[in-house]
Order: sequence, then structure tokens, then C-alpha cells
Amino acid sequence: MATPHEPKQDRSRATRQRLLEATIDCLAEMGWAAATVAVVAERAGVSRGAAQHHFPTREDLITAALEYMFDTRMEQSKADALALAEIAQGQARTEAVVAGLVESYTTTLFKAALQVWTHAAADPVLRERIVPLEARFGRISHRMAVAALGVDDTDPVAHHLVQATLDLARGLGLADVLTDDSLRRKEIVQQWAATLHMALTQSGEG
Repeated sequence: MATPHEPKQDRSRATRQRLLEATIDCLAEMGWAAATVAVVAERAGVSRGAAQHHFPTREDLITAALEYMFDTRMEQSKADALALAEIAQGQARTEAVVAGLVESYTTTLFKAALQVWTHAAADPVLRERIVPLEARFGRISHRMAVAALGVDDTDPVAHHLVQATLDLARGLGLADVLTDDSLRRKEIVQQWAATLHMALTQSGEG
């Protein structure tokens, strides 16, 4: 049975989500300096007071936005994993996994996160908030990549190959920030996928 409080709670959740999505868009499109609470509130279509009710400080807003990005990236990764289930094991699957990992670092979410990382490098308080979030994301991303590739992560060679793939994906994402790097990125994905598949196969046979 519905309670009188549910509509208000629903509105509050919707407002919070609009603020988080507006924060991500502002960071990705305009950068750290422009992504103030006032600008985010205006973009989200809410008053500054309402924004500060949900997030009293800018740091609270940014941290919550990062957590929202984390959850969104995880949900997308799960959806990608379901799609991979349709692809048989083999080099085609390896290439699909690599391509998916690389493309995940060319999204608005990554561009927004990059703005926060850059600022946090010179802001110890913000960095203290962000490092644990990113460490958790890194661990889960690694586990999901291992599952998608179907490798034994206790094998140190396989472990480092998966981590190298994630590091490569992040680097290619950085290369795409200033210019459209899609053509070169596609060629690198194909070459690395072939190399990775061969290395993982040899590691599994060892």
C-alpha cells in the first residue's frame, strides 16, 4: 500500500539523479572550474537551495557524482557481459572484450572522471575521497575483464595481461580526449586483441 511520503521521496530521488547527471555533463563538457553547484543546479533545473539540500558542499556533489558514475559503469559492464555470452570463445570474443573495454574509456563518464582526477592531483582532501572509489572500481573492472576473457587470474601472466589491457584502454581513452582517435584506436584494438589472445592461449597451455 502506498504511503503519503512516497511521492515526495520519489521527487527527491529524481532531483538527486538530475543533479548527478548534470554534474557529469558539466564536468565532461565544461571542465572542473565551471562545474559549480550553481551551474549544475541550473542545468538540472532545480534551485541552488535544493541542490545544497542534497549536497551541502561541492565536494559532496562531486563525490556522489563519482559514485553514480561508478554504478553506471558497472551496470553497463554487466550489460556488455550479457552481450558477450552470445559470442563463442575464440579470438573474436577476445577482440569484442578488448573493444568494449577501450570504448568504455571514451564516454562522457570517463571524460567527467578525468576532470576530477586532474583536480584531485593537487587537492589532498578531494584525493582522499576519490582514491578509495577508484581503487574499488579498478578491482571490480579487473574481475569483470577476467570473467569476460575466461582466464585464470591466479596465473600471474594472465593477471598482468588483463591489467595491461585495462591500462591500454585507459591510455587510448586519454588519446581520444582532444581529437577523434577512433580510426587508430580500432587498428590498435585489433592488433592487441590478436596478440592478447595468442598470449593467453599460450599461458593457459603452460
